[in-house]
Parts: sequence; C-alpha cells; structure tokens
Amino acid sequence: MPRKTSLQEQFQTGVATKPKIKKPSLYKVIMLNDDFTPMEFVVSLIQSIFDKTQQEATEIMLQIHRSGIGVCGIYTFEVAEMKASQVVDAARRSQHPLRCEIERV
Repeated sequence: MPRKTSLQEQFQTGVATKPKIKKPSLYKVIMLNDDFTPMEFVVSLIQSIFDKTQQEATEIMLQIHRSGIGVCGIYTFEVAEMKASQVVDAARRSQHPLRCEIERV
C-alpha cells in the first residue's frame, strides 16, 4: 500500500496535486400558474425578486400563464430556495395563492 505524503513533502518534491473543486448543483426556480393571482402582481414579483426587466418579467409571466409553469431563474440551491420562499411569502402577504418550486437542473 503506497504511503501518503504530507503537503510539505509534496511541495518539496514539486508533486503537489491541485484539489478538485466540484461545482455546486444548480436549481431552476419555477413559478406555477393559478387562476387567482393577478398578472401584474406576478410581473412585479419577477422584476423585484429575480431582477428581471419589465419585458423579461412579462415574457416569463406569459409563459406561466400559457403553459402552467415558467422558469424565473437558475441558481445554487440556497439562492433558489431563498428566492422561491420570497415569492411565496410576498404572495401570502398579498393574499394570493401563487406557488413556486425549485427543481434541480
């Protein structure tokens, strides 16, 4: 069985290996259509939470309206989870049943 070498030994021999860094998994934030939440409210949320322009937010809202779901953005898990939570919290405060989920890319 080969002997493990210390970092100091690797440095001295010039054989130090670069540690492999794994990229974090990405998640889509998906907004789901309902028949009660006003379109203007959805556009406003997309603009404020996902930092989209009026045009981009309107296009995403129309995708949600037409197909039942729309992707608002792609983020690392923690960011996606936070943004989905912000959407649901804002909707509840305004008494709308809007739903938002995250899905691994």
